[in-house]
Amino acid sequence: MHHHHHHDHSTVRYDRAFLIGIVLNLGFVMAQATFGWLTNSLALLADAGHNLGDVLGLAIAWGAYTLARRRPTKRHTYGLRRASILSPLINSSLLLSVTVFIAIEAIQRLIDPKPVESLTVIIVAAIGILVNGATALMFRKDHQHDVNVKGAFLHMVADALVSVGVVLSGLIITLTGWQSIDAIASMGIAIVIGIGAWNLLQESLSLALDGVPANVDLRAIQNYLLDLPGVGSIHDLHVWALSSTEPALTAHLVMLAGVPGSDFLARISHDLHDRFGIEHSTIQIETGSAFLPCMQSDCGM
Repeated sequence: MHHHHHHDHSTVRYDRAFLIGIVLNLGFVMAQATFGWLTNSLALLADAGHNLGDVLGLAIAWGAYTLARRRPTKRHTYGLRRASILSPLINSSLLLSVTVFIAIEAIQRLIDPKPVESLTVIIVAAIGILVNGATALMFRKDHQHDVNVKGAFLHMVADALVSVGVVLSGLIITLTGWQSIDAIASMGIAIVIGIGAWNLLQESLSLALDGVPANVDLRAIQNYLLDLPGVGSIHDLHVWALSSTEPALTAHLVMLAGVPGSDFLARISHDLHDRFGIEHSTIQIETGSAFLPCMQSDCGM
């Protein structure tokens, strides 16, 4: 028996957030690149490259939301919800590429340091704190349970923190004249971006490969099903992600006393949703031995 709990994950409200975030960050990238070039600041140029990646990332995430809202078709019976999983996978890969570029440039600048106009760097980076912080706030609500929104949110938070680092490096140059701090700040930027990108890559890759979502306790689900009255055993228990916000589950329950009524199955569906966040569940009932062997090549738990 199949149950699907459809909930509005409020993807529509993010259309405006994505649009505003893209416009703000694109304008800021142009300002950073211009003043970074004029002031010879690698920190500003590095952050401009990172923010340009974020603009592309926001556009990809927005596109994924648009695709995820499309209705199912005969060819794509689940719709295109998985686009919201592929989006952070692409974004994290782009961020890792940016990290490598920044690190290489920072090493070269450490070997051959160049003077930096620190006042301009401080002003531009301070604007970045406001732009990235404001954009991050627009994605704060759903970032804990939506990996697509999480990607956008973490990018913006990291950018705001990186801009803080650039401001501090500019202040240090102003007070001490230590020019190498610009390259050191760039290395810090690379580390911050790299850590966030790596974590996002691992999470999104796991979901893309049908891994159990991080917020789903598979062992707890297994124990819940085994404790149901009349259940002798379970097999073929699988949990994966249909989209960045929709875990799905299939399971075979061996019922020694026979097939229960539909109310029993409806209760399971609602419990799986309310207690474990499963949006889409399919339960198959079998009768006979509790040690019924699995006839498939991948039996799951």
